[in-house]
Amino acid sequence: MNHIYALLKNYKLLISLALLDFNEQFMGSYLGIVWAIIRPLIFIFVIWLIFSVGLKDDLIDSKAPFILYLLTGYTSWMFFSTSLSSTMNAFTGNKSLVKRPSFKIILLPVVKILSSFLLHLIFLSIVVVMMLIMGFYPSIYWFQLPFYILMLSLLLFGFGLLLASLSVFTKDVAQFVGALLQVGFWVTPIFWSFSRVPEQYLWILNFNPMVYIVNGYRNTFLNNVWFWEDGTFLFSFLSFTLVFMFLGIFVYKKLRPHFGDVI
Repeated sequence: MNHIYALLKNYKLLISLALLDFNEQFMGSYLGIVWAIIRPLIFIFVIWLIFSVGLKDDLIDSKAPFILYLLTGYTSWMFFSTSLSSTMNAFTGNKSLVKRPSFKIILLPVVKILSSFLLHLIFLSIVVVMMLIMGFYPSIYWFQLPFYILMLSLLLFGFGLLLASLSVFTKDVAQFVGALLQVGFWVTPIFWSFSRVPEQYLWILNFNPMVYIVNGYRNTFLNNVWFWEDGTFLFSFLSFTLVFMFLGIFVYKKLRPHFGDVI
């Protein structure tokens, strides 16, 4: 509870640090923050070029255009992958703050998540524009999007806090995260539909919490399905989130007194 209180009490500091972190990502280049818009646009172009015709009938069973099916899923995955990659360096990348006794360093993983969320908003806005162009208009189901964002943020905080704490003591964490994201990209239904998986193997997808989030974004934008209707994956997602939250806070408390000796 103390950690939650610290986050709420310092919300203005969190926002300021997140904006600063977001700007620093694009400092040193002529276009600066414009890259936050260019990169998603480049990705959309590449996806349109490669997948607008091929593979569609083999991988998905949605009536929506393949580009929208892909982007609504990839948007959530991009938020997850960029947040996790930056959050694991929350402590090692801010050595001066970690060594400052008065600063509550548990804020740093949240700063990284908020910074990635700003880029996520830009990507979401592009997706919405494309949906409007293709005739998919806002519905009441869009109001559940904040729920999925909140759930994903809680997962990222717990998992990210765990990785950030461990990365202070070993560089193997970065290698682990890189491999995890590489494998996770292909075993998460971003390019394909999980309905294509044989029924006897569907239970395996319960061990991938991102299945619920990716499918949730599609249910919000394309399928018009409420978040509680996906009960099985919701239960498994909440279970994983609670486990990572507990592990993250537990490991952080155990290792925090030793950060100063290593960093």
